Amino acid sequence: MSQNHYQVLGVAPTAAAADIKRAYRQLVVRYHPDKHGGDVRYEDQFKAVAVAYGVLSDPGRRATYDFQLQQAARRVEEARRQQQHRPATQHVYGVPMPPPVPLRTRPPAGSRERHYQRIPRQQPRFNARDWGLTLLFILGLVVFSLAVKVTMDRISANRNYDDGLRAYANGNFAAAHAFLEETLHFRPDYAPALRRRGELELLLNHNPQAARADFQAALLQRPPRRVAADLLYRLGRCETALGRPAAAELSFNRALTLDSTLSAAYLARGKARLLDLNQPEKAVADLTQGLAQRQRTGAGPPWQFVQVRGVAFAALGRYDAARADYFHVLQARPADGRTHFLLGRLAAHTGDTTSACEFYRRALRLGYEYARAAEAECR
Repeated sequence: MSQNHYQVLGVAPTAAAADIKRAYRQLVVRYHPDKHGGDVRYEDQFKAVAVAYGVLSDPGRRATYDFQLQQAARRVEEARRQQQHRPATQHVYGVPMPPPVPLRTRPPAGSRERHYQRIPRQQPRFNARDWGLTLLFILGLVVFSLAVKVTMDRISANRNYDDGLRAYANGNFAAAHAFLEETLHFRPDYAPALRRRGELELLLNHNPQAARADFQAALLQRPPRRVAADLLYRLGRCETALGRPAAAELSFNRALTLDSTLSAAYLARGKARLLDLNQPEKAVADLTQGLAQRQRTGAGPPWQFVQVRGVAFAALGRYDAARADYFHVLQARPADGRTHFLLGRLAAHTGDTTSACEFYRRALRLGYEYARAAEAECR
């Protein structure tokens, strides 16, 4: 019972797992109770072998057992040292212990060693590993700071954009513009904010140059096809306002290539082809296509484009079609002085001077001042 598990198996404490297994197999065969007629002594030895192998075959249990053996050995050694260094006055079994012999490990110190001396301070030196760890820490700190900044900028941009959309929907365009400016301060390449700010610059601030820059920047972010088509349509309107009809037509063409159902692009291109490029035939085709698409979607016809198509018909000498468009506009907007003026010009082209003068007078009464010169010629 005083043997440890290594002694039971007959192996050294440093024995390998294979040696322990081999010793266990040999002892199991040797001490098996069936070979000794059920002798209790061999049965106890057989159990001790099984217990020892169960502990030593498991690496974790063996490590714990080795630690316990070391602790037990230290306790035995400590007890032995205490027994050897008992005071002289202490008696063991009635016999006084001899006086302890002084332990001398080195010769006595000289006079120079018995005085304090100044220890020179050593300067710390960085090796390659220290520099690498320092640079790695700085790099990690920079990356973490950048990640925090990007995250906070994105959160601030999204919050300002949502506030800008609410102000835009409520008709508070000045506040909407300010919120969009803040959004683009944090995210200069945020395409939805660029698009909305461009709309405000074009429609409210009448600044096609700034709107054009915003739409071009939004297009650089590669938005979806329909969004890109809408941006190109608005870019074409900016080009028209800046007096660049060829660039405007190119933008409208690209918009319709991406989205052939964009009626606004057909209407804008038709108007530009009539007024800026002097292409009435193509203008009539575009305006007719755009108005038909609007009608299919159930939206009301934009009367200004019906009026423009009438002008295109008149330029082509198709006076009946032009007159029909003008009267459609008058049915919806009877007080439109420009339509009366255009009917007067159409009557003059067909030689009906009386009707032309009457239309000029009506246009002038409705406040269309451009009809004053034509009305003066009727007097």
